[in-house]
Amino acid sequence: MLTTPERLLFLLLLLATTYLTTRAIQRLVRIIARGRGRPDWWMGMRRAWEAARKSITFSPVFRARLGPSLLHAFVGWAFIYYFLVNLGDVLEGFIPDFLFLGTGPVGNLYRLGVDVLSVGALVGMTSLLIRRFALRPPELNIRETTPLHPKARAGIRRDSAIVGGFILVHVGSQFLGQSFAIAETGADPWQPFASAVAGLWSGFSETALTVGDHIWWWLAIGSILVFLPYFPYSKHIHLFFAPLNFLLHPVRPSMGTLDALDFEDESVEQFGVARLEDLSWKGLMDAYACIMCNRCQDACPAYETGKVLSPAALEINKRYFLNQEGSRLAAGEASEQTMLDFAISAEAVWACTACGACVEVCPVGVEPMRDILEIRQNLVLTENEFPEQLQTAYRGMERTANPWNIPAEERLKWAEGLDVPTIEQNPDPEILWWVGCAPATEPRAQRTSRAFAKVLNQAGVNFAVLGTQENCTGDAARRSGNEYLFNQLASANVETLNQVDAPRIVATCPHCLHTLKTEYPAFGGQFQVIHHTEYIQELMTSGRLQLNGDQTLENVTFHDPCYLGRQNGIVAAPREALGLVDIQLQEMPRNGSGSFCCGAGGAQFWKEEEAGQERVSADRMREAEATGADTLAVGCPFCMIMLSDASQNGMQVRDVAEIVAERVS
Repeated sequence: MLTTPERLLFLLLLLATTYLTTRAIQRLVRIIARGRGRPDWWMGMRRAWEAARKSITFSPVFRARLGPSLLHAFVGWAFIYYFLVNLGDVLEGFIPDFLFLGTGPVGNLYRLGVDVLSVGALVGMTSLLIRRFALRPPELNIRETTPLHPKARAGIRRDSAIVGGFILVHVGSQFLGQSFAIAETGADPWQPFASAVAGLWSGFSETALTVGDHIWWWLAIGSILVFLPYFPYSKHIHLFFAPLNFLLHPVRPSMGTLDALDFEDESVEQFGVARLEDLSWKGLMDAYACIMCNRCQDACPAYETGKVLSPAALEINKRYFLNQEGSRLAAGEASEQTMLDFAISAEAVWACTACGACVEVCPVGVEPMRDILEIRQNLVLTENEFPEQLQTAYRGMERTANPWNIPAEERLKWAEGLDVPTIEQNPDPEILWWVGCAPATEPRAQRTSRAFAKVLNQAGVNFAVLGTQENCTGDAARRSGNEYLFNQLASANVETLNQVDAPRIVATCPHCLHTLKTEYPAFGGQFQVIHHTEYIQELMTSGRLQLNGDQTLENVTFHDPCYLGRQNGIVAAPREALGLVDIQLQEMPRNGSGSFCCGAGGAQFWKEEEAGQERVSADRMREAEATGADTLAVGCPFCMIMLSDASQNGMQVRDVAEIVAERVS
C-alpha cells in the first residue's frame, strides 16, 4: 500500500500525463479529420464483434511469419490483459488491505492469467528485440534505393528500443513486484512463475521486501505515466488504430474498387491526391495503424523484383512526416510538401501493378495501393504527367474505345467461322458474353475466345456478344489515373448494358469482371457478372459438358490472376473446372489470394516496366517452371500474354478455356 506522499505524487503525475497525452490525442484526431469524408460509425457498431475478434485473437497477424507473429501475440495478449492488471495494481496501492478480485475462483484465475501472460510478454518481447537488433532479418529492412524519410531508418530502431524497453520494464516490474509480495505472504499456486522467482528473495528481511514491493510498483505504474505522452508519437499507437481500422474501414465490393470522381462540380480545382491532406480520413489513419512490419513490402511484386516502390516505406514516410509537421495539418494549414516530395517518388508510383497484395497481406487493414492510385489521378488529371507510353492506350480508348486502337468493325474478326451471335441477332440470351478487348484483338488471347465459344456451343448455351457495341471497360484508364477517360467509357457501357438487360454477364478477363461487377455500380450499372472459369465449372457440374476422353494433359500448374483470386475471391472455380476434366494441379507456393502478379496490372501492360533487377513476369514464370509442370494454366488474357513472353524453358501458357475445350464434347 502506498504512503500518503506517494499517493499525492502519483496523482500529480497522473494529472500531468493525462494533460500531455490528451493534447497529443487531440492532435491526432484533428489530423485525421483533415482527410476527405467521415467514418461511418453506425457501420462500425455493426462490425464491433468482428473487430473485437480480430483485435483479441490477432488472427490477421498469423497469415505470415508464424514464429514472430506468435511472439507478437504474446505481447499483445498481455497488453490487453494489463488494462485490468494496471487497474488492480492502482487500487491495491491506494486501498488498505485490498486484493483485486479477491481469493475466490475469479481472483485465482485472474492471478493465473497475470502470471502466465507476464512471462509470455517478457519472452515474446525479449525475443523480438533480439530478432530486430541482433539477428536483423532482411524483411525488417528497406533497401537504400527506396526513398525513406531521413529520420526513419534510425527512428524505427530507436522507437522499437523505447517501446520494447518500456514493455520489459512495465511487465517485468509488475511480475517482480508480485514475486516480492509472494515472498512476504507465501507461495501462491495460482502464480507458479512468480512463486518460483519469489524463492530468490527468501533471505530478504520484511523491510527489504516492503521497500522492493514499492520500488517495483512505481516502476510498473510509473513507467506507464512516463510513456503515455510519448505513446501517440510511437509505432505502438497501432494498438489503438488497428482496431479502429477493422471497425471503420469503408464498405467496398472489392479492395480494388475506387471511388468515382465528380467531374460535374466546377468548384473542384484538383483531382486526386497531391498532399497528405488530400487523402481520405482512412488514408491518414493508415499511417498510424501501420505496424511497420514490412509484410506489404515482402508481397509487393515491384519491390521483390528490385524496383524502388515499397508500400511499407510509403506508410512509414507518411507517419514520420505527420510526427514532424502534423501540427500544421491539425491547425488547418496546408502541408509544405507534396507526397512526391517526401512520401513516394514518381518512379515508385508508376511501378505499382495495382495487384492488391499489399492490402491483402496487411494484418491491420492498411491500403497503400489506394494512395498510389489516387496520386496517379492527380498526376494524370491535374499535372498531366504520366509515362509517354500510356498515351497510345489512352488514344486508342478515346478514338476506338479499346487500347489496341482496333476499329469497332473489326471487333468480331476473331469469331470468323464460329457460331457467335451478336445481341442484335439474339436479343434474349441466357448469358451475355463480355469478350473483352484483349481476347477480341490480341492474337494469343484470341485463342481463349475461340476456345470459350466452342465450349458454349458444345454445351448448347443460348448466348450473345455485343460485337461492335462492346467498348473497353476502362480498367487500364482507371488504374493509371485517367479517371476522366474511365468515366466516359463506364457511362457509355452502363447505358448499353442497361438497354440490353441481360440476366447474367460472363467475362473472359478478370479486369473486365472486376470493373463490370464492382466499379460500374457507382455509375448506375448493377449487373450479375461471373468469370468464364466459373461458368465452365457450372456447365461441367450441371452435366451440359461431357469429357470426350481424347486428350491427355499432365503436369499442369495454375496461376491465379490478381483480379480474379485476390481482388474478387474467385479461387476454387478454375481449379474445379480443371479437376472436372481430370487434371491434377501442382500448386505454386504463392497461390490463391496470395498469388504473385504477372506484371500487367495497374496499366503496366501499356508501358515500359520501371527499372529493377528483373521483370515481374520473369519472377512468376520462374516459380511456375520450378513446379516441373509442362503447362501453366491461366484465367486472364493479360497473364497469358505476359507469362508467355517470359517463358524460357518451353512451358506452354494456356487459358483454362483452351484446356477444357480440348477435352469436352
